[in-house]
Amino acid sequence: MLRTTGLTKRFGGLTAVDDVDFALDDDELCSLIGPNGAGKTTFFNLLTGVLDPTEGAVELRTGDGDADRSREDTDTADDTDGWRDITGAAPHEIASLGVHRSYQVTNVFPNSTVLENVRVAAQAAGGDGANFWRNAGQLEGYLEEAYAILDRVELADRADEPASALSHGAKRQLEVGVALAGDPDVLLLDEPNAGVSSESVDRVVDLIEDVATDHAVLLVEHNMDIVMEVSDRVVVLNQGAVIADDEPAAVRDDPAVQRAYLGGYEPGSTDENASSDGSTGSNDGGEPA
Repeated sequence: MLRTTGLTKRFGGLTAVDDVDFALDDDELCSLIGPNGAGKTTFFNLLTGVLDPTEGAVELRTGDGDADRSREDTDTADDTDGWRDITGAAPHEIASLGVHRSYQVTNVFPNSTVLENVRVAAQAAGGDGANFWRNAGQLEGYLEEAYAILDRVELADRADEPASALSHGAKRQLEVGVALAGDPDVLLLDEPNAGVSSESVDRVVDLIEDVATDHAVLLVEHNMDIVMEVSDRVVVLNQGAVIADDEPAAVRDDPAVQRAYLGGYEPGSTDENASSDGSTGSNDGGEPA
């Protein structure tokens, strides 16, 4: 569904992402883990066009279903095997092709209602971004999509409230709802549990597992209990390079991963807000990271 070949990003003399070959299948939930500064957020930014790579390529598999989407054309081209090179494409172009993301820091419009946050995202994904301030009553299709998404993320009963009234955990649910707008093929979730209270973590985890039933999901998460519970596969970055890529149990027991990151992790040893290396998980160190 999404793959990279030799993906590299250098900031001056620092290599933040180092020759990464990666592939995400259309039916899996893959977690990306590693210590702060390992390159996780930089990798996300390369996948979504926020940063251009120094070397390497990012490709998205296209299929017959793309013809039915109301998505703009990009300057990228399809290969004969159905893979589209999206290296260097702008973020809005990559989003229009079906790769959506959430962020470490909650990224919603606080003064807009919960419904409007999702409706505007659906409208933009549908190619009507220039009509943001059009009477919402004329956009019944987007409203229906937004209500369906809010029902899925368990916020339908709060549709008319301003987003600012939501708890941090509920804002995380809303952000996943915004990412779902436009029916993407790939979801990149960047620490969706960061800062979420223990009472809300289970709800967010259930939501992640639910969206993974019909989307390819790449998840950055510091809570190893969550990673081991939800992941089909775990990829470990350290100093920008992949040091492990396997099923959760194999990664957990990998000596190189234990040395670089897990440090004797045992199930149940992490809490909802702490990473295995003792950090809060609220930031991946910024750029470079």
